[in-house]
Amino acid sequence: MSGLIALLDDVAAIAKVAASSIDDVIGQAAKAGTKAAGAVIDDAAVSPKYVQGFEASRELPVIWRITKGSLRNKLLFLLPAGLALSAFASWAIAPLLMLGGAYLCFEGAEKVAHALGLSHGHEDYPDKDKVVEDPASLEEQKAAGAIKTDFILSAEIMTIALAAIPPSNFWMEAATLAAVAVMITVAVYGAVAVIVKMDDLGLLMANKGRLGLTRSLGRGLVRGMPGFLKALTVVGTAAMLWVGGSIIVHGMEELGFTTLGHWIHDAAYAVGHMVPPAIEGATEWFSKAAMDGVFGLGLGLLLIPIGEKIITPLWRAVFHRGT
Repeated sequence: MSGLIALLDDVAAIAKVAASSIDDVIGQAAKAGTKAAGAVIDDAAVSPKYVQGFEASRELPVIWRITKGSLRNKLLFLLPAGLALSAFASWAIAPLLMLGGAYLCFEGAEKVAHALGLSHGHEDYPDKDKVVEDPASLEEQKAAGAIKTDFILSAEIMTIALAAIPPSNFWMEAATLAAVAVMITVAVYGAVAVIVKMDDLGLLMANKGRLGLTRSLGRGLVRGMPGFLKALTVVGTAAMLWVGGSIIVHGMEELGFTTLGHWIHDAAYAVGHMVPPAIEGATEWFSKAAMDGVFGLGLGLLLIPIGEKIITPLWRAVFHRGT
């Protein structure tokens, strides 16, 4: 009996350790995921356009297809690559992170320039304006384009998450990255599904609602969704510039170029002390984020000619060959 009790105690202890490890993984994944906010919001803002032009009955199947492609990108390709980097070339994480930050700045600045009429932007998939008669071919084309675009955004998300994970063992890093991949994918494409179907819900409420309030809410949803999508694009662009700029500034500090980072910190600190103590911390944070974003916008504007004339044509030549 004493042996059985000891065994049960050991099992209980192992269960506690396992539960604690799961809590650690989820906690680290949540913290790492928040560091990738800019890319996550941009992913949610970009994805709904890939189901435009389909019948309502095909919207969710297309989103599910893209979701599976996104998980495949993260778990089968980017997760092993990230773990290999962490184990054998940890020195490369910071430069890759800065490269991802520069891409975020480029994307955000290009959207700003396009909104101001200063740039025509770039296409997310080839033959964008080509008329496709077969709906199945159109679905295949758009889903493939979305999954390719997702690969870029997922690479940014996974690299940012990898850099945010505290030093730990191989299995903890693997579990945390896998949790980040699943949590963010579910959050992004779950939100996309809700956004895409919201106008259908509004139309149903407007036409079938028994109460006047229900019908009014339905009409409000239908009328409000275009504005909501535009607002989401604005928020996504601002988040990209903020996160991209802050990544570059932090990377410069790690490389020994601390002047800009110190200046932004000191300026934000000074602004924070101009307001009442109750909002001092929030004001300082928003001031720093705004300055990081302005820096990101400036850097992105400088990168637009390089991206449009060199990187984008090279990307199309490599990944869109034969499509």
